[in-house]
Amino acid sequence: MAVRGWKRIVLKVGSALIAPTANGCSTRYLLSIARFIAECRAAGTEVVLVSSGSVAAGRNAISFKQLPLPINVKQAMAAVGQSRMMASWSQLFDFDCAQILLTHDDLKDRRRYLNIDNTLKTLLANGVLPIVNENDTVATAELKVGDNDNLAAMVAIVADADALLICSDIDGLYTANPRTTPTATLLPQVSSITADIYAMAGGSHHAIGTGGMITKIQAADKATAAGIDTLIINGQKAATFDELLLNRPVGTVFLRQQERISAKKHWLRHNLKPSGSIILDTGAVQAVTLRGASLLPSGIHGTEGDFEKGDAVLLTRESGETIAQGITQYSAMELRKIQGAKSQEITARLGYCPSEVAVHRDDLVLF
Repeated sequence: MAVRGWKRIVLKVGSALIAPTANGCSTRYLLSIARFIAECRAAGTEVVLVSSGSVAAGRNAISFKQLPLPINVKQAMAAVGQSRMMASWSQLFDFDCAQILLTHDDLKDRRRYLNIDNTLKTLLANGVLPIVNENDTVATAELKVGDNDNLAAMVAIVADADALLICSDIDGLYTANPRTTPTATLLPQVSSITADIYAMAGGSHHAIGTGGMITKIQAADKATAAGIDTLIINGQKAATFDELLLNRPVGTVFLRQQERISAKKHWLRHNLKPSGSIILDTGAVQAVTLRGASLLPSGIHGTEGDFEKGDAVLLTRESGETIAQGITQYSAMELRKIQGAKSQEITARLGYCPSEVAVHRDDLVLF
């Protein structure tokens, strides 16, 4: 058996499957998932598991009834639940499991990003199952990826996976919400993620989940752009995994794009949160988008936000449309002094010239 010819997959399992009653871990749905993971590994397909559920798993250990839960209570529940969740998974396997806890800071820092890559590949090379989760015990709003669907896509890109499998509680992407629209039909395949595809998604109906169909489509958008097949499947049905093992179509398949961009470009686009914007004039927009040029100070019309050198920034037209994201070589204050200047004029305006470009083309990705 070789699941669709994939050599490495990332499997995302949500809180509703880990703790369906939102009050501690349960193996109700995990047995079939664990068997699928074991079968894949036995056939030579490497697996990275992205597992939600730490807050739900530790919820009954912390006495707090009011909703919404404050951040300190969630973090305390996650601290209890992480060990419970790992114990729940580990008891289902006869091989070693490893816990990897991440925040958005880990993914946006280039050195830590590469360390994650090396750790994952070392674990896989030694037959260990990596189990990844967001570090909810310390993550605050500005540090969080926000949901494990998008985290799974980022992990799939870091790990250079062939496929991303996202478990849901419905069979895949429907033309409308099947719970409220009886005429909704399942889409077996999506070749391109358009605005119409996003329009079919709704929010999460689970009190313990942070995602929904919209975050799954966002994850598919990220992964397919990296050349990674993405499936949304029903993780509550054991038959789902039987069909996958038999290489039969199941769920909704989002087809990988033919052109792959580099891992660094994906890191630039998906793992960095912009701290501000640089507004480009018409000539600079054409140079960046059509000629693959770096952004020069002479093409800058203005800035928005208070950012520093090395921060991620959006590049926008004067109309406000975002065209790219990159890493700035200057702070917002410095750019305001040199905007419109030719490269040879930078020293006269600033007193120094660390770079002739504002954003280098190697540190820039187009949208």
